[in-house]
Amino acid sequence: MQRATTKTAVDPKRYFESVQADRDIPEHDPVCLYLETTNRCNLLCTTCPRTYEELEPPADMSWQLFTSIVDQIPQLHRAVLHGVGEPMLVKHLPRMVRYLKDRGTYVLFNTNGTVLNEKNGRALIGADLDELRVSFDAANAESYRAVRGKNYFHRILKNVRAFRELQEREGHSKPRVSAWLTGLRETIEELPDFVRVAAETGVKEVHLQRLVFFQDNAIGLARPDQALYEQLSAEEAVHIDRAAALAATLGVTFSASGGASEPGISLKRTDEEGSKSNGSPWSLCRRPWTVMYFTANGRALPCCIAPFSQRGYENYTLGDATQQSLREIWTGPAYSDFRKALKSDKPPDACASCGLRWSL
Repeated sequence: MQRATTKTAVDPKRYFESVQADRDIPEHDPVCLYLETTNRCNLLCTTCPRTYEELEPPADMSWQLFTSIVDQIPQLHRAVLHGVGEPMLVKHLPRMVRYLKDRGTYVLFNTNGTVLNEKNGRALIGADLDELRVSFDAANAESYRAVRGKNYFHRILKNVRAFRELQEREGHSKPRVSAWLTGLRETIEELPDFVRVAAETGVKEVHLQRLVFFQDNAIGLARPDQALYEQLSAEEAVHIDRAAALAATLGVTFSASGGASEPGISLKRTDEEGSKSNGSPWSLCRRPWTVMYFTANGRALPCCIAPFSQRGYENYTLGDATQQSLREIWTGPAYSDFRKALKSDKPPDACASCGLRWSL
């Protein structure tokens, strides 16, 4: 495949913050790749579309596909090794991390923590993984089973606690470990307890994650009445305030505003005049100018959120890395048309749902 070229080295933080959406073809190559290392999962989460339908044929991303994508962006700054599956089910995941780290890339992924053990934990430490984000998603076993579909809560706590003890005992500062909870009305009152549980496992960083849901033909708990965005009551806000106060006393960093996402692309950010663009929040998104997402089978999607916003990959597929170079996809007509629509008052359906309905 043709290798994508980069004109100059790009500082990712400055680029995310300053990139202008005035070109249908970006000036630079993407600075971040989302690589769905697998679409297999060992849970049945009620907020995930893969629980209810087969999005693509089950697959792990092949080593050949992985390297062919990565090698086309030699100055890649950030790589996120997850999609709709559980990355730690992939045997060569540490090798993927090492391959990226040898190129100077910042590497992270989300995991459900169910298969984290000493062997693969040490492998990830040895590969120099930067961040390990664990989706606890509940403060107790009952809520966990209701949201995640299986009774693995105590296993996850045990796994994460053992990993953090290993890091502390042997002086490993990386990967940075954080705990995540999807913001649902059903579990928001558990947020302070969630902070406490995370602290007890040795985790020093907690994030309340936005819920993206289907407006039409909603699935499971991924539905409008569960979202908190622009619907947060005073009673619900109290739980967030209590969690923040508790985190401060426990020495835990707490975020309920998407602070761990790529800098500058949160859809809550203000526009140039300092006001929220509530009328067309999708217009603030810069992902189609900065990020590429590839499924385990090589399909190019606009971002990791699209599968949670609208049913059917055919509605927002922008290319195929098994048939096209990244340059052909990034500068091709499908991506250009997608960017044009995102700048209009009639955005792609997946973006309209996402932009209007971020939780928190």
